[in-house]
Amino acid sequence: HSGTTNHMCVIDGTHNKKFKYMKLCLLPNVVFLLPPSGAPIPVGIDVQVESIDSISEVNMDFTMTLYLRHYWKDERLAFPSGNNQSRTFDSRLVKKIWVPDVFFVHSKRSFIHDTTKENIMLRVYPDGKILYSVRVTVTALCSMDFSSFPLDTQNCSLELESYAYNENDLMLYWKNGNDSLRTDEIVLSQFFIEHFQASSGLAFYSSTGWYNRLFITFILRRHIFFFMLQTYFPTMLMVVLSWVSFWIDRRAVPARVSLGVNHIKCGPVYVKMCDAFQVSYVKAVDIYLWTSFLFVFLSVIEYAAVNYCTTLEEMRKMKRGKVSTGGKGDYYCAKTMAFDGCFHDNDIELTTFPRLAPTLTSDPLTSPTQSSDMHPTEGTRLRRQRSVRENVDLLVNNSYMIDSYSRLAFPLSYLLFNTIYWSMYS
Repeated sequence: HSGTTNHMCVIDGTHNKKFKYMKLCLLPNVVFLLPPSGAPIPVGIDVQVESIDSISEVNMDFTMTLYLRHYWKDERLAFPSGNNQSRTFDSRLVKKIWVPDVFFVHSKRSFIHDTTKENIMLRVYPDGKILYSVRVTVTALCSMDFSSFPLDTQNCSLELESYAYNENDLMLYWKNGNDSLRTDEIVLSQFFIEHFQASSGLAFYSSTGWYNRLFITFILRRHIFFFMLQTYFPTMLMVVLSWVSFWIDRRAVPARVSLGVNHIKCGPVYVKMCDAFQVSYVKAVDIYLWTSFLFVFLSVIEYAAVNYCTTLEEMRKMKRGKVSTGGKGDYYCAKTMAFDGCFHDNDIELTTFPRLAPTLTSDPLTSPTQSSDMHPTEGTRLRRQRSVRENVDLLVNNSYMIDSYSRLAFPLSYLLFNTIYWSMYS
């Protein structure tokens, strides 16, 4: 056809035995800019993912560079060939023929690389089969859920679809099924890729109809080691150190108060360290940090209760006359005030009670008269269940028991919380 007028010829630089340069001559441009007529054109797609450049939690998107390849047949481009070899062309021929108008759904930005020339390749076979390949970088939307952050797994997808041709004109499909998606070795700083998957479906638009849509789905799991070092381990250490106050003497007010207050001041610092981005719902790390901060706060409240009960205990001793107003009693009262920081009113009228004789009963709330009247049979023990008020009075009269119970209750509660937390989010 090289001698026919009104025809365009594209010269291929491939050396051939018969011809020094092979010419591929096309019909007028207006014909080749239209799709082949007839049934819907099957266009096969395969993708090779070169890299995932970035994943932004703030913008909820990801950037991916890939090789996008299209396969279809256009008999108008068939040419005779003695050795049945294909011919390869660059982007100049692409502008003169019809190619599928595949675009990326939900993409924010995309471009075809053009260094040093446009990264576009067109390969034509003698029977009219065509391979059209482009190297493209696309930034697409990924709706992320951070309710489990930083123990989260994100599911992102890149969607391909024809913009103008619905399923009656063009049929997109994965050329080799699940093997149509290939990936190079991809290493990310905060995530590792669990799975890549190729799938397909249909998309409906009320004004234009049904369109074939292809999906590239990949699952990302976040690396946890960084957050363990920066957030979880320091927070655990802060909570454990707050328990040290349970072993400090309850009368050492400055030591216990300063220890608790310093840990409370450090709480918001750890909370702010992990606030990498702001969302309108609670994240998993928020639950852990604020619960740990609550444990530290409760340790301070625990000492406030111990100090209050100690004060009440000393006041009751004074009222019962167990602390005299002179001699050693004044020294003991002054010493108590120096340790627990409470003020004992000197105007309280102290009355002296006779010392009670020791009894054999094991219940401190049982009076001597009651114990003398009771004659239990051998091998039988009578015990009355204490009321809530009596238990409170027992703790007030023995305030050291609050520290004893806290030494066991706080670690067990925090261990239970960690067990539930990690089993839910891991």
